[in-house]
Amino acid sequence: MSLHHLYLSLLIGGFVLLASIVGTRVATGVGFPSLLFFLLVGIVVGEDGLGLQFDDVELARDIGTAALAVILVEGGLTTRFSDIRKVLAPAGTLATLGLVISTAVSAVGAHLLLRIDWQLALLLGAIVSSTDAAAVFSVLRVLPLPRRVAGLLEAESGFNDAPAVILVIMFSVVPFALDPVGALLDVAYELVIGSAIGLSVGLLGSVALRRIALPASGLYPIANFGLGLVAFGAAGSVHASGFIAAYLTGAALANSGLPHRSATRSFAEGVGWLAQIGLFVLLGLLVDPTDLAGDVLAAIVIGLVLLLVARPLSVVGSLVWFRAPWRDQVFMSWAGLRGAVPIVLATFPVVAGVPNSYRLLNIVFVLVVVFTLVQGPSLRPIAHRLGLISREATREIQVEAAPLDMLDAELLTMTVQPTSRLHNVTILELRLPDPAVITLIIRDGHTFVPIPDTRIETGDELLIVTTSKTRAAAESRLRAVSRRGKLAYWFDEYGDIE
Repeated sequence: MSLHHLYLSLLIGGFVLLASIVGTRVATGVGFPSLLFFLLVGIVVGEDGLGLQFDDVELARDIGTAALAVILVEGGLTTRFSDIRKVLAPAGTLATLGLVISTAVSAVGAHLLLRIDWQLALLLGAIVSSTDAAAVFSVLRVLPLPRRVAGLLEAESGFNDAPAVILVIMFSVVPFALDPVGALLDVAYELVIGSAIGLSVGLLGSVALRRIALPASGLYPIANFGLGLVAFGAAGSVHASGFIAAYLTGAALANSGLPHRSATRSFAEGVGWLAQIGLFVLLGLLVDPTDLAGDVLAAIVIGLVLLLVARPLSVVGSLVWFRAPWRDQVFMSWAGLRGAVPIVLATFPVVAGVPNSYRLLNIVFVLVVVFTLVQGPSLRPIAHRLGLISREATREIQVEAAPLDMLDAELLTMTVQPTSRLHNVTILELRLPDPAVITLIIRDGHTFVPIPDTRIETGDELLIVTTSKTRAAAESRLRAVSRRGKLAYWFDEYGDIE
């Protein structure tokens, strides 16, 4: 590639990225996953649009698998264990037993209604039965649902990618031969070993990151993501589930009390969005819109079977042991959102050489687009009708997490060194320029809000909020007192940078 072509590629890539971000803003207002806009961008740029040709299914599968790993690490890093602790058992059942029920029912429907052979029917059932983590996270986290419902759906979407991949790979064997006992053992091995690797990497990584002081705070989010990718690769190398390993590593790290959690969460969300945009645009490029028309009816038929029969049966069959309220079950039956995962899974049999499997890719693509348009915007009104969301819920109190730059403020952190004369200085004696203020002190692992008479001690980590205009003055005052004590100005010490 010449330098000119590189510049041109970066220019087009930048415009595609910005267009996708604008689409995300529109999608959030409408109420359905932004994946549709990303797919549309890929189609517009593709062969039937601006003419960019891309038909390498194997490359799409590889990039899609890597992107899903990143998305699952992000899902784990942004999951609060307190939200899913009580629903781990039902979520695990729904992600395994529920997936098997949905696969079987969808496969029977595809075989009888679409007249396709059993291998393609089983593949189609396994592909469309997995809910999509990216779609679920992006839609449900903006709805004020009860945590028992939202946590269950989020945990299910994080867990069920692994068994879905296992089933798809199993059904993609040519020539097709199904061994139920061997299949069950393979699934158990992949899930158990993948979970063990994910939790081990997450726990060991959290211990290491607490003991190692990295030179820059920006390295902590990168280290967290690196550990998630290590777990994914390690599990895959021993033929275990890398997907569940990546998710559990992220969840273990996020809930182990690591430093810079807010920065890690923000970084994870940004990388997750970038992976989603790249993945969906790539999948939009892969599909040729002129080939989709012949499979629209088939996609709608199997989508209706999935939405009205397979998904409800899988929810009822999985949650009957946990006495879930019927309202929760109805909502979860409707809220099984599909997205990138089924489309990526549809590339597996194509690469494996399964006869007529390219048709599955077209069917799944149309199904995802059509039923996302139906399900996404309808979730809020259905939750209202079921009484899961009070109409006054969003009016009672609204709390927003505003970035400091929106408030023209900055957060500073400072550790009091053994040689610093800040030791034993009170907050009042420190006399930071207004409106700078020490909001929190972390001392011996405990966090508290200081009062004017609080004395600073060696080893304290101070969190200071100031405005952009007073930051320099606040830093100078901290340096001055650190060098000469609370009477620094009497000694003509004003904290100038040496």
